[in-house]
Amino acid sequence: MKLRNLLPLLIVTVLVGCKAPAPTMTDDTLVTSQVNGVTLTHRYIVTVPTEFTPVNASYRALYAGSVMNTPDFGGKVLSELENGKTYTVLGSVQNNWLAIAEEDQPELIGYVPPRALVKSELYAQTLKKDRPRTRKSSNKKTTCVNVDSNSKACQNANSGTWIIN
Repeated sequence: MKLRNLLPLLIVTVLVGCKAPAPTMTDDTLVTSQVNGVTLTHRYIVTVPTEFTPVNASYRALYAGSVMNTPDFGGKVLSELENGKTYTVLGSVQNNWLAIAEEDQPELIGYVPPRALVKSELYAQTLKKDRPRTRKSSNKKTTCVNVDSNSKACQNANSGTWIIN
């Protein structure tokens, strides 16, 4: 074989064996993970839970809490909940934290503690229970005694002194 034919054949053989480099993973790269038979789509920065129980229900935020990348307070804050906004709870994970997604979206955005959200149908009732209540004034009995036919004396409940009317 001639050297002219051998050189291009050698170059083609070398290039065919090369693979394209794997794409670099950034925090915003979407990845798919499977936990307990459930497939989760999430950003690369969101850690995969070790346990997962599906919920798939609509919940509302009780306060502007932090959305974390791990189901505990030791992770990074990814965003904040909007007070009163509806979210989809995908499932319950370790430490009883909730894996959440935007409303009607399948992508896991992070984890929140269980008391940060309440079921949508219980939201109004929960807010009503949480309102500060006014204290009823305690009506203390006044002790009154007729002194004669025209006047009476009453005892002040706070100080115990008698007042003649």
